[in-house]
Amino acid sequence: MAGNDWINSYLEAILDVGPGLDDAKSSLLLRERGRFSPTRYFVEEVITGFDETDLHRSWVKAQATRSPQERNTRLENMCWRIWNLARQKKQLEGELAQTNAKRHIERERGRREATADMSEDLSEGEKGDAPSDLLTHGDSNRGRLPRINSADAMEAWASQQKGKKLYIVLIRHELNFRLLVFNYYNNACSLHGLIRGESMELGRDSDTGGQVKYVVELARALGSMPGVYRVDLLTRQVSAPDVDWSYGEPTEMLTLTNLEDDEDEMGESSGAYIVRIPFGPKDKYIEKELLWPHIPEFVDGALNHVIQMSKVLGEQVGGGKPVWPVAIHGHYADAGDSAALLSGALNVPMLFTGHSLGRDKLDQLLKQGRLSREEINSTYKIMRRIEAEELALDASEIVITSTRQEIEQQWRLYDGFDPVLERKLRARIRRNVSCYGRFMPRMAVIPPGMEFHHIVPHDGDIEGEAEGNDDHPTSPEPPIWPEIMRFFTNPRKPMILALARADPKKNITTLVKAFGECRPLRELANLTLIMGNRDEIDEMPSTNASVLLSVLKLIDKYDLYGQVAYPKHHKQADVPDIYRLAAKTKGVFINPAFIEPFGLTLIEAAAYGLPMVATKNGGPVDIHRVLDNGLLIDPHDQQSIANALLKLVADKQLWAKCRQNGLKNIHLFSWPEHCKTYLSRIAACKPRHPQWQQTDDGGDTSDLDSPGDSLRDIHDISLNLKFSMDGDKGASGNDSYLDSEGNLGDGNKSKLEHAVMAWSRGVSKESRKSDRGEQSQGSVFPALRRRKHIFVIALDCDDINSLVEAIRKIFASVEKETTQGLIGFILSTSLTITEIESFLASGGFNPSDFDAFICNSGSELYYSAPGAEDGPFVVDFYYHSHIEYRWGGEGLRKTLVRWASSVVDKKTGSEEHIVIPSEQLSTNYCYAFKLQSQKPGLISFVPVQVPPVKELRKALRIQALRCHVVYCQNGSRINVIPVLASRSQALRYLYVRWGVELTNMVVFTGESGDTDYEGLLGGVHKTVVLKGVCSSANSQLHLNRSYPLSDVIATDSPNVSYTAEDSSSSDIRDSLQKLGCIKA
Repeated sequence: MAGNDWINSYLEAILDVGPGLDDAKSSLLLRERGRFSPTRYFVEEVITGFDETDLHRSWVKAQATRSPQERNTRLENMCWRIWNLARQKKQLEGELAQTNAKRHIERERGRREATADMSEDLSEGEKGDAPSDLLTHGDSNRGRLPRINSADAMEAWASQQKGKKLYIVLIRHELNFRLLVFNYYNNACSLHGLIRGESMELGRDSDTGGQVKYVVELARALGSMPGVYRVDLLTRQVSAPDVDWSYGEPTEMLTLTNLEDDEDEMGESSGAYIVRIPFGPKDKYIEKELLWPHIPEFVDGALNHVIQMSKVLGEQVGGGKPVWPVAIHGHYADAGDSAALLSGALNVPMLFTGHSLGRDKLDQLLKQGRLSREEINSTYKIMRRIEAEELALDASEIVITSTRQEIEQQWRLYDGFDPVLERKLRARIRRNVSCYGRFMPRMAVIPPGMEFHHIVPHDGDIEGEAEGNDDHPTSPEPPIWPEIMRFFTNPRKPMILALARADPKKNITTLVKAFGECRPLRELANLTLIMGNRDEIDEMPSTNASVLLSVLKLIDKYDLYGQVAYPKHHKQADVPDIYRLAAKTKGVFINPAFIEPFGLTLIEAAAYGLPMVATKNGGPVDIHRVLDNGLLIDPHDQQSIANALLKLVADKQLWAKCRQNGLKNIHLFSWPEHCKTYLSRIAACKPRHPQWQQTDDGGDTSDLDSPGDSLRDIHDISLNLKFSMDGDKGASGNDSYLDSEGNLGDGNKSKLEHAVMAWSRGVSKESRKSDRGEQSQGSVFPALRRRKHIFVIALDCDDINSLVEAIRKIFASVEKETTQGLIGFILSTSLTITEIESFLASGGFNPSDFDAFICNSGSELYYSAPGAEDGPFVVDFYYHSHIEYRWGGEGLRKTLVRWASSVVDKKTGSEEHIVIPSEQLSTNYCYAFKLQSQKPGLISFVPVQVPPVKELRKALRIQALRCHVVYCQNGSRINVIPVLASRSQALRYLYVRWGVELTNMVVFTGESGDTDYEGLLGGVHKTVVLKGVCSSANSQLHLNRSYPLSDVIATDSPNVSYTAEDSSSSDIRDSLQKLGCIKA
């Protein structure tokens, strides 16, 4: 097998030893096994599908050993090591087969249940796609890509965009994450790698590759499009001594092209920019696998930038109203996770591009047999990556891919995407039929764009070079040309060009064999192999070295000297000249890889007038369908490769036709085409943005600088809030306070105004004498807007008494600051507002002790309203509209009830249900379930039969139900809430809604907590961990996670402080002083 030819040298060495193995001298291992034939063992038993570096090193040592007996022992040991690898490989193949079978059964069951829920509306339209609808599904389109096919059409489209002021945001940690905003502003992010506009260090490491160049060029191209006002590319700011200073610059403006006709549309803040957000270690460049704990910090920083820029653009082009992004586009898994959180905080649509997917990588690594699943996860944090990709599927409106192969072979591996169910749901949407709370992102195939304006195809040939004159002097030959042509006896023959690294997957050895064994092809053409750069073969990685050695052996075997070029060095700037040389000789470009995800080199070659021969596996199929400039081959069929090459080289008319087709259609892969399709997809998304920005009189209710005491101001600030005594299920639904258009009725409006006025004037003297005595007659709702610091108490204690004690210690630690009105408190919990009211009464607290209450694991938000005639709490209905995206409603509830009825206690034999739906604890945005313990009076024991949170989440995703599952209260309750709702997201909402700075928040947590515990520890806010609190929380809740907490918690963060065990109020104050929250 290609890439493992060094194993043949093992065989040759053993054959050299041959029958000379003397029984008296052979090792004990051989004697114990009786007659042993290493040759036969290699031929019959050893699977050569391994490329093990350690085995290669062992062979080098064995080869250098002079003693025949020691050499034999080493080789013998290697035989059995390879045999053990083969056995492991077979075992892994069996496990993978079982996993795939289980996945198939789960998916079929989920599909049946989803279909059963929608059975009354099924029709023939849901069984397949009409030809006109095929593009909608991405994975079923067999026609050409729907792109603009003429300059006139592009100009017509551009004229339609005149007058628009789009703001687009792209995000990528290494250029992995981007966000788009239309009519106002476009924002993009990239979280890992090193990104700058010029002189990009591509290939510096595995995190700074071609994707970096792609996103930078995309930002540039989008910034040049008609109607796009601003593009922001958000990435990580790195100020480290081992990287260039430019990566520490906060902002970098990108040079745009083709703006001559749009200069009148440019403004003060228009254009394309790289915006670097500081997060993670400030003076250290780290790999993407180590960035996971710092993702929340990036989200908070990006959120701050987008809000500030939206206000700036609002003043410039929005008529004084903030200009929000129209979409957020995440690239790669970490940026997808960030995009989901950011889109949820801003309530704007999200897009996602996975590039390389975690599940596919995990399968490939397992098949190699080098690492166990645990070792893979430890090295690559692969389970965290997969969960981020699943979350991106939950939150995305559109998933953009480069090829259909990515959809058909990679995305279908995920729980959150099923092509069959996606077609059914899409058919129902077209027919305007309910999907019963089920959602599936739309897959869109949009190949990457390229810049072609600087490319001039060569029309001459190497034989008829035109002579230069004074007006048009002949340009000198590029230096790479003689470096290649020196290999050839006849450099005028057509050149077959392969441009790929020396990797077994690129299938270069099969290409050389096909060329060597086809005499007509050898007589007509030369072969050029550009296999990267090298100095010494011995210094190359073993895999690359083995491929190169195989190529050299084949050249020698077929006597291809003078017909094959394999230069040692070339620069990135030489690549266009290499394409030009191949086109000048009327040559052919070939990509024979076993599988090619996209095939960007095929597009580059076509731009220079080279016909192509490419693998039929993967992206080249889509490229060939559009360009129609060559032939597709089976990469495993050596004869197929030779025939295709010979056909193009020998048939000049076919060669000319393919060349002409490629040049004619290449514009379909240009950046303007890409951006037009891209923008059209986003424009088709239903626009979403913060709903409170517009009031009845057109006022901006989020303006923090213009609060007043008038009835109009208070009405604006109240933002359609409803007062509630108990906050039960009715308080969170679509109540009678709203009319059919979502506005307050006249009677309710008067009632609300009266209540707000009563609250604003203050209440009885008792409330003013409370610990929160800073309430004043002229105060503006809500009180948290006036605080210097906000303390968020998010303790998931085992019992009520522990929570009461901890809160009292926190209050006592800042009693002075609280009395002065500098500090406000928020209680963040899984309890309902009714339970909170009972808790406050039993603990001796007043509702006015807290400014706000985050309830039901983050699905409800209340503010304290002392003195209001309808009760002490007011619910924020705009928060509901902020989090209701993809909320399954009644369809989700029915599925959950069905699931709960299927979970029984089989150990007792009574088939007793242990998951009980709780109508009393449920609201319209939180479905609650109680877990029955196996021992009377023990509420903290989680029954073994209850699936872990990851299994329930998986079951719901398979049915296209998007939600956030939280196991809470020490495993005695399950809260199912909207997918982008959480206690940490509620804090970001308070920042977006009321301007409460996240950096001024302090979150108090215990040593453990509910399954959403991790979200409370990251971000720009400060965190105080109370040791000894929640320490006995059920460990099974977190042991059954899909990834360990250590992968996502930054234990060394300067924003996190740990108190002493069983801390007192003075210990808490010491921690707050260390964090700089209060003065000594």
